[in-house]
Amino acid sequence: MDEIFEKIKKEVAVLLKDNKGSHDFDHTERVYNTAMHLARVEKADQEIVALAALLHDVARKEQDDSNGKVCHAVRGAEVAKEILNRYDLPADKIEKICGCIAKHRFRDNNIPETLEEKIIFDADKLDSIGAVGIGRSFLFSGEIGARLHNKDVNVETTAAYSYEDTAYREFLVRKTIDEKILTEEGRRLTEHRFKFMAEFFEELNAEVSGEK
Repeated sequence: MDEIFEKIKKEVAVLLKDNKGSHDFDHTERVYNTAMHLARVEKADQEIVALAALLHDVARKEQDDSNGKVCHAVRGAEVAKEILNRYDLPADKIEKICGCIAKHRFRDNNIPETLEEKIIFDADKLDSIGAVGIGRSFLFSGEIGARLHNKDVNVETTAAYSYEDTAYREFLVRKTIDEKILTEEGRRLTEHRFKFMAEFFEELNAEVSGEK
């Protein structure tokens, strides 16, 4: 399994080399690390989690290039199946891995059901909060040409991928992320990471206002 994993890892690194920084191979490796931690704590199938985490964003560039018309989770499951079928893996294991990938966005009633599916979902969402989440939010806002900060931004009247889609707006959008996390350990990590993120933006707002 280790040899197969390393071969697929090299293949994925090539597939993601042109991805934007907010969803590049570094993101995949972080999601993998978090997912494996969750798998150990929650006692999930680590082989399924490992390969699903590694392959979860293989179609992300297709979604970005299509301006969201392609769902990278659904398409990613298809691409992952093509990759996994080239290796001597049991068909039922491939289906479980692809199920994790297809459901990691939680869109169109594609709801994570198995423990492994829940772990991939949680690990991906956890990468959007905390210290890493702060860094990724600023990276993303730079990618789309958003302004640095607007402490008075209104999520309801501003659009994603716009000049107002700042790192702070991304934070506000994620304020209910704790309601979406599906595993006990994921909820513990979410509480810690979100608290750190909230404190950072509180400090940023104060500095922008000239209060600190």
